[in-house]
Amino acid sequence: MSTAASPAPAGLPPFRTIPDLVREHARARPRHAAVRQGGACLSWSELDALADRIAVRLQGLGCQPRESIAICGANSLPYVALFLGGLRAGLAVAPLPTGTTVEQLAGMVRDSGARLFFADGSVPAVDVPVPRIRMDTAEFETWLGDAAGAPQPVAIRPEWPFNIIYSSGTTGTPKGIVQPHGMRWAHVARGENYGYGPDTVALVATSLCSNTTLVSVFPALAKGGTVVLTEGRFDPQRYLALAQEVRATHAMLVPVQYQRLMAVPDFARHDLSSFRMKFCTSAPFGAKLKADVLARWPGGLVEYYGMTEGGGTCILEAHKFPEKLHTVGRPAEGHDIRLIDEDGRELPRGEIGEVVGRSGAMMTGYHHQPGKTREAEWYDLQGNRFIRTGDVGRFDGDGFLMLMDRRKDMVISGGFNIYPSDLEAVLRGHPGVQDAAVVGVPSEEWGESPVAFVVASAGAPAAEALRTWANERLGKTQRLVDLRYVDELPRSDIGKVLKRQLRESYRPG
Repeated sequence: MSTAASPAPAGLPPFRTIPDLVREHARARPRHAAVRQGGACLSWSELDALADRIAVRLQGLGCQPRESIAICGANSLPYVALFLGGLRAGLAVAPLPTGTTVEQLAGMVRDSGARLFFADGSVPAVDVPVPRIRMDTAEFETWLGDAAGAPQPVAIRPEWPFNIIYSSGTTGTPKGIVQPHGMRWAHVARGENYGYGPDTVALVATSLCSNTTLVSVFPALAKGGTVVLTEGRFDPQRYLALAQEVRATHAMLVPVQYQRLMAVPDFARHDLSSFRMKFCTSAPFGAKLKADVLARWPGGLVEYYGMTEGGGTCILEAHKFPEKLHTVGRPAEGHDIRLIDEDGRELPRGEIGEVVGRSGAMMTGYHHQPGKTREAEWYDLQGNRFIRTGDVGRFDGDGFLMLMDRRKDMVISGGFNIYPSDLEAVLRGHPGVQDAAVVGVPSEEWGESPVAFVVASAGAPAAEALRTWANERLGKTQRLVDLRYVDELPRSDIGKVLKRQLRESYRPG
């Protein structure tokens, strides 16, 4: 398959497709490892040939460009090959999360319009009107059959859908976020700034269903590096041992993973000197934790702030700006980020407001949900389209963005705005607190009142003593009305605290 160079967003190289780049690497370095997991490996020539077989089979079944397939399961070599084979056939890929209900999963398969549903043995049976193919057994090879040769060439355009990411965030019903090829190309082009190249070894420990993972995997593949997939549930000790073994150069992790890794007692024993760059996104990344990673883990540290929907991205190169660890950085080059008030009016720098963003990397919209798409959009006076984040923040004097909270998580008590992140930061300052989340609960007197859920560490005091300690350090309007210890905070697949679940679980008294 070949594509002519096409216009790309301003400031980027001429558009190329990732399947084309995979083909080039297969020709240039056929025996070099492309994807590894455990003792299994696909070289570039093997990955390219398998992607071809998949594309041939999909086309033979009548799948047309801009239609879709769905994939659900644990990270695996067939998962990566299916993703690339679908793209090579001109299809969009819907990588679906495994941690959902059966009803939600069935709804996502239907909503995606998938012609086929690929899953492994960990995925329960779901009632969907399309064929389901096991991708982790001999059934996959049987499905491929005698597919061989090269698929029919497809002239992929930047605006065509690349994937449909289902992101329910911390609310309920998943929404399909359609991301175009041009958006992925923007991520690949940005990868050059962070050392992605033919000698990259990207260690992947987050799910391929997540945009968090894909913004690391595809730059590594597009630049001809090697992607190493971890196996099973995330285990900090195994991760560190594997990073040392494969001489990892790049990693994308979520904050809770960094927290667990830095807490490993013999962390310093592992040789991590091969790392060039580590990335973090998807959830709040505390300044204290960033500082610890910088101090003890070789290589740079970059935090991305943005949404799966795209729009504006902020980048904090923490190794360059250690005095700005309390921020999420400055807008990326070519990204326009502004703040608006509740009436949609733009606010000047220094004011607190909702973050909206615009860039060359934006979703097309929510799949089959034009109403939700319109709710997520904001237009400036010149008619330029921005994506609303739902986050509240303000810019400091140097143009670095400081986040307060999700707008929907803000607690309004007695007419005062309370930002849970402020209260959580105070709680985490106690040596007996490992983690904390604050939510607003109904109050007859104040409308809402803040309640804390805390994961204890060694030496934690009684819950009431900790609440008193925190309230002595909080403002009068911020004080906690209750504090509960929990074994762990409920989190999504990519580490976001599910505050909705905490609110629903709370019972006074």
